[in-house]
Amino acid sequence: MSENLNGGGKSKLVTWLKRIGLIGFLFFLIKGLIWLAILYFIGTNI
Repeated sequence: MSENLNGGGKSKLVTWLKRIGLIGFLFFLIKGLIWLAILYFIGTNI
């Protein structure tokens, strides 16, 4: 019985970690692209 509860909790934890990892990846990807765009426009205007 306790194995069932632990297994369910572990799968929920894994699901949350995957979701947080995906959100983190997308956040830093978008942040990096924005910085590249900013540097590009600064470089072309000088």
